[in-house]
Amino acid sequence: MLNRKGSLGEAAFDTFNYVLLTVIGIVCLYPMLHVLFASFSEPALLSRHSGLLFRPLGFSLVGYEVVLQNPNIWTGYLNTLFYVTVGTVLNVLMTALGAYALSRKNLMLKKPLAIMTVFTMYFGGGLIPNFLLVKNIGLYDTRLALIIPGLIATYNMIVMRAGFAAVPDGLEESAKIDGANDFTILFRIILPVAKATVAVIVLFYAVGHWNAWFNAVLYLQDRGLYPLQLLLREILIANSASGNTVESVAMNEDDRSLVYVLIKYCTIIVATVPILFIYPFCQKYFVKGVMLGSMKG
Repeated sequence: MLNRKGSLGEAAFDTFNYVLLTVIGIVCLYPMLHVLFASFSEPALLSRHSGLLFRPLGFSLVGYEVVLQNPNIWTGYLNTLFYVTVGTVLNVLMTALGAYALSRKNLMLKKPLAIMTVFTMYFGGGLIPNFLLVKNIGLYDTRLALIIPGLIATYNMIVMRAGFAAVPDGLEESAKIDGANDFTILFRIILPVAKATVAVIVLFYAVGHWNAWFNAVLYLQDRGLYPLQLLLREILIANSASGNTVESVAMNEDDRSLVYVLIKYCTIIVATVPILFIYPFCQKYFVKGVMLGSMKG
């Protein structure tokens, strides 16, 4: 009887979880589908529609034509790929070096260093001091201005430190007996063993670089260095203000006013879809890497 009650309770609990997770999944997924359907809809039909959208209203690629015909869009893509690739590699390298040092049990002044590291998570120099620092050290209006100031994110380093600390001490001791130095231990033993944590940190940094635009507003004047997100922001503002970009596509004034509605949806798709392809490669490490950091941090 007790077992039966337990089974019914477990079944009810599982059912509740399934229903709850299904609802949460729909709530998370539908806005993306709404934007995708709207981006392929006919401008005239979309402008008259209100409420939820469950399929494209007709079919049109005018919005994508407007966004992708912007002459700077491909330069922005290349710049963003540079910032994501080079920035993420340097981020992970510097974060791993810092996390490895803080995870060593024999590190001198380990506690004060850990406190100083955490302190930077809550207190910063402020916008103007950061801008003056970047300008005075010669990084202003260079690609490095979007990479160097954010080389290490403290939270990511704490997560990585927890991952490194979970590696059995016996591996390190065996390597030292065989004559390995700290760099050999880090790059040939610690990092491969803690690859789940490293994969999560790579994802965090890559997504951060892909979505970054504010630092570009502050530190860049040369439009040839603009990342994709900043250019897409300009496209949105230009079309909402004067419609200069839309004028590059042959259409009358009424059609232009209707296309404005499409621009925002197409811009979101253009900016979001590429980074979504990274997630499946890191998904199998994501839960393990994040949970490890939360439990050991």
